[in-house]
Amino acid sequence: MKEINAHEGNNDCAEYNDSRELICRRDIDTLCISVPDHWHAAISLEGIRAGKDIYGEKPLALTIAQGRVIVDEVNRYNCIWQTGSWQRSTDHFRFACELVRNERIGRLRRVEVGIGPGFKSPGIKETMYRIDPQPVMPVPDGFDYEMWLGPAPAAAYTEKRCHWNFRWILDYSGGQVTDWGAHHVDIAHWGMNSDDTGPVEVVGKGVFPADGLWDAAVTYDFECTYNNGLVMRVASNNHCKQGVRFIGENGWVHVTRGGVTTHPADLRKTKIGPDEIHLPRPAGDHRQGHRRDFLDCVKTRKTTITPADIGHRSATVCHLGNIAMILGRRVRWNPKRERVINDPSANRMLDRAMRSPWRL
Repeated sequence: MKEINAHEGNNDCAEYNDSRELICRRDIDTLCISVPDHWHAAISLEGIRAGKDIYGEKPLALTIAQGRVIVDEVNRYNCIWQTGSWQRSTDHFRFACELVRNERIGRLRRVEVGIGPGFKSPGIKETMYRIDPQPVMPVPDGFDYEMWLGPAPAAAYTEKRCHWNFRWILDYSGGQVTDWGAHHVDIAHWGMNSDDTGPVEVVGKGVFPADGLWDAAVTYDFECTYNNGLVMRVASNNHCKQGVRFIGENGWVHVTRGGVTTHPADLRKTKIGPDEIHLPRPAGDHRQGHRRDFLDCVKTRKTTITPADIGHRSATVCHLGNIAMILGRRVRWNPKRERVINDPSANRMLDRAMRSPWRL
């Protein structure tokens, strides 16, 4: 609020403690959902049902089941939705995927996704596998902690539970697997031409803290097998290099936020011809292009570059990776029905109970 007021040169930006008060305003057409993951579904659905168009941050939702509800309601209410997977709006990520889709490295054989280490909180060494149990603290003045918890289980306040650290606690997020995984798996799916499907099998292992405040995986390594036999490996940096590496019959393409590298090296200098596959290109550049694409689609009612169903499929891979690693066994997945095959325990992990009075 202070940043916006400073930018506008006034104090007109309104502040609300309860998102429902904002959503019920009829003079607001669009929402940006940039709250902790455990709030994504509840606030998004309030907005969709109130007729708002939405830019929703990734991962789409806390669970696969919540993500499916968002997608269904987006379609039901004709909501324009942009998932905040902004890498799709950058030239070099698009170019890397176009190289793969046009088989410049031959037939795609394998994909490796490196999503960095867990526990990237400032002051916490990346080699730490846990954080000690934290003392109960008084809630800071002006912070409605009960509202912050919302649909999540009741828990005593302590400083390292909330921002920025909520993402390392499975009650509120999925750790680095869903944080950065939602970004890079999204690009992997784009290059694999798998936006409308998902893996049929996921297996892997991770290191989860046995005690302490944070319980999300700190190292992880899981493989996803698709119906066409393609395997995508998703892992922390001790297993896979940061970014997405597409490995083909005749070479490879590796893309990160820093740029594109290829083998053979001169592949980077090639041009995508007019008759080849060209992936969607929003107006503008970088993150501004992603926001501009959303606003343009609000006006034209066209589909954004990263609609809800694409964001859902990307996040689903991350959630399945966590489920497989937590259970310590292979998970067989039906991407059409969005159910685990012959595994009731795994199916129960597709959703979370919401604390009353919150519900979808």
